[in-house]
Amino acid sequence: MLNIAEIGDYRDLLKNYYTQRKLDMPLYSYKMMGQKLGLETSQMFRVLNKELHLPNRSIPLAKNLLDLKGRNAEIFEILVAASKTKSPAKKDKLYKMALSLQDVDLRNFSASEYLFLSKWWIPVVRALIEMNGGHAEVSRLVKQISPAVSEDQVREAIAVLKDLKLITPLASERYATTVANFTSGGSATKIAAIRSYQNQLLTLAQNALVAVEPSKRNISSLLVGVDDDCFEDLNEMTLEFRRQVQKRAAEVKVVNRAMQFVFALYPVAEMSDEQAKKVRAK
Repeated sequence: MLNIAEIGDYRDLLKNYYTQRKLDMPLYSYKMMGQKLGLETSQMFRVLNKELHLPNRSIPLAKNLLDLKGRNAEIFEILVAASKTKSPAKKDKLYKMALSLQDVDLRNFSASEYLFLSKWWIPVVRALIEMNGGHAEVSRLVKQISPAVSEDQVREAIAVLKDLKLITPLASERYATTVANFTSGGSATKIAAIRSYQNQLLTLAQNALVAVEPSKRNISSLLVGVDDDCFEDLNEMTLEFRRQVQKRAAEVKVVNRAMQFVFALYPVAEMSDEQAKKVRAK
């Protein structure tokens, strides 16, 4: 089932598809993808950069390209409609329709909470407002966010942050930022929300491999062989590194950029206990 909690905009799916194809086949181009969707090269570029929406004639082609069928195809069509509408009420209604198709429990899950968890740039807007001394001029925020977002998306982010009381108006037409304090339901829902946000960050990291020049990012990997004790040590070292990053960042006097760290330590191969015993016995 298509996990819509990981999708801020239906064009994210298309951008993810393009990025993966580009990694698998470096010669893959906007032109090649545009031919599949009946679009000119410039149109394809603008769609992936969220400057243009897919024309209605391209929606069935997009579903075929992404191999979306059944309820996944229905969810995609609803997300297209939600992204295109200017009405907040209609947008909320469409998101709830998509969530209901995915069998998500909506009892303690408001539209604003869903938007906060499903659109990566909303927490970024909050961070930028804090960095800008509480100022929230939409035109300024748009220029500061990467990958690019639209003015409408930033306005939506500000509305969501205000609704969740993550920013509160001050007398001088500025905002004070507060800590996230909303609930997303029971423990299972909270776990799902955390996983969806982490998936969004991993997708951004994947996109950065293509979109951000190496001098402005640091993405690397390391494959190591470990035992149980070493694995526990690596876990603790990762936590300690996080603490050191937070401590160092707290010392910054004038913040001029927001950087996202993604920590990932996961198995790619493992012996059974019996096999490990045989290796130790040799």
